[in-house]
Amino acid sequence: MSEERQTGREDRLAQGDGSVEIEAPASITDTVAAGVAAATADAPAPDAVVAVEARPSGRARLTHWWGAASPNLRGSAYMMAALLVYAVMVGAIKHVGGVIPLVQILLIRQIVMSLVLLGVSRGGLRPMLRTRRPGLQIVRSTLTLTAMLCGFTAVIQIPLAQATAIGFSQVLFVTIAAVIVLKEVVDARRWIATVIGFLGVLVMLKPSGDGLDAFALLAVAGALLNAGITVSVRMLAATERTDTILIWQGMVMIAALAIPSWLWWVPPDATQWFWLIVLSLFGTAGQWLITRAYQVGEAAALAPLDFSRLLLASFTGFVFFAEIPELSTWIGAGIVVGATLYTIRKNARTLPREPATP
Repeated sequence: MSEERQTGREDRLAQGDGSVEIEAPASITDTVAAGVAAATADAPAPDAVVAVEARPSGRARLTHWWGAASPNLRGSAYMMAALLVYAVMVGAIKHVGGVIPLVQILLIRQIVMSLVLLGVSRGGLRPMLRTRRPGLQIVRSTLTLTAMLCGFTAVIQIPLAQATAIGFSQVLFVTIAAVIVLKEVVDARRWIATVIGFLGVLVMLKPSGDGLDAFALLAVAGALLNAGITVSVRMLAATERTDTILIWQGMVMIAALAIPSWLWWVPPDATQWFWLIVLSLFGTAGQWLITRAYQVGEAAALAPLDFSRLLLASFTGFVFFAEIPELSTWIGAGIVVGATLYTIRKNARTLPREPATP
């Protein structure tokens, strides 16, 4: 008899009147039957044995690992998932962009994103539309539309690796915008890193007597506009919800794209509709994943992972579009990545506190 069972028996005896009456079994058969019954009662049920001996399922182990992971590790997982999803979206845009007008692609993408956003919203449309800064919402949405038109046009017309590498200059533009708009103080080293980064952009643009590649310049314009989006989001973050920012973006972009899409509409076939829906859903998922990544992890720890987009873009361009990046793209990308990493590292450092005045 186990210790727990023995303790339980003693407790039950203690609760009585102090007298214990012991009855002897009437026969050996009764004694054996009583012993078998006791043994059966002590033995665990077959299902219990299986439950104890069975190993945790893969899902259970994954759930345990995810719960024990650090915030930066979970944020990194969200970030890498977002980059993979965005790679599919960009590849799909490049695939259908040669046939379907870009304004039509963006309109369908934004409609699908807005419908998904409304579907998962708990509070309904009215709370999402409530904003304290409608003017800045419209400005940010207009910047987003223009940035997409510039950036995705470059993606369709020039190699993916080159368009992606030029897009990394966004961080350099953010440094300038932070000084002009947010009145942030930038030291001399960060200015030097910014200048070096732009030299890397020039290497990728390959200026010559024939001038600069117009589509590569559109990639630069997209990076500049994305920097403006980053600054505007930073200004909105104090008072606005994420779904409010996204639904305002949807309204402004749908209104702006409706007439051009109607004028230049190209009826998609079944395959093109498939890719349009895929890129719309993947774009929505990517935006959610990257937002979630920065909610969970630290920006300084996650930002360097963004450079893996260059490898994904190079792989996608080579496998699906037979694009081989030129040497100037890799050299310029290396310069931009180095300057951007330095800028991110400097931004992550906490400024020393000034001594309190007596």
